[in-house]
Amino acid sequence: MAASRFEYKYRFLIHAVIYMLGFWAPWVNWPGVPNPLGLTDKSTWIVLSSQLSEHKLLSFMAAVNVVLILALLFTALGAIFRIWGSAYVGSTIVQSRQMHGETMLADGPYRRTRNPLYLGTLLHTIGIAIVMTPSGAIFAITLLWIFQIRLALAEEPFLAERFGQPYLDYKAAVPRFLPSLTPLVPAAGQQPQWLQAIVGELYFLGAFLVLGIFGWTFILGYTPTATPIRQGILISLGVWLIARAFMPQAKKS
Repeated sequence: MAASRFEYKYRFLIHAVIYMLGFWAPWVNWPGVPNPLGLTDKSTWIVLSSQLSEHKLLSFMAAVNVVLILALLFTALGAIFRIWGSAYVGSTIVQSRQMHGETMLADGPYRRTRNPLYLGTLLHTIGIAIVMTPSGAIFAITLLWIFQIRLALAEEPFLAERFGQPYLDYKAAVPRFLPSLTPLVPAAGQQPQWLQAIVGELYFLGAFLVLGIFGWTFILGYTPTATPIRQGILISLGVWLIARAFMPQAKKS
């Protein structure tokens, strides 16, 4: 069940491929290929809003606004957990292709959840999924969730071997993903590096801003489709992947 070394090494590329397939959803309208399930090419945003309206829970425009607000909440929480976690673990470690264990983290979000970065990625994916097709959204969220679990399972034996009983005690006290509302372990005294974290997690900030800015222009009728949102998110991802290549690399542990 744990991710292989290859998967861990190329985890950012795998994330990017999952996102691109989720947005593209080639199985919906591939030229010359039948669509026996009748999968729609409309965005999840429109489909959810239509369903809420048809069941008379909200008017269509109210539903459109509610879905966008929820998506912004998820992407905001995703960015917060990513930046918060990165500030304590260090962006060079986050970007590294190797597992590291110089110190055992028990500060910031790591006092509430063992994997704030993976949790942030999942929350972010749920948020941006509104501009994917429903089948693309299900594909992306499901694969990302499975992949986050596999990555976490790959790290746990490494950390247990590196730190021994202190890590096992920490593992028993702090949940793998679902965060506690209050800290569960004492702070270890690690100081956060906020600027480095913000730069290292620019994609998640960029995607949140793109969804917010272009989402409201779509609702107000300034942009006729949600295509600029999809393009902006994918451009943010591409810029971030390029920027990663120029960031300092962590030394092998």
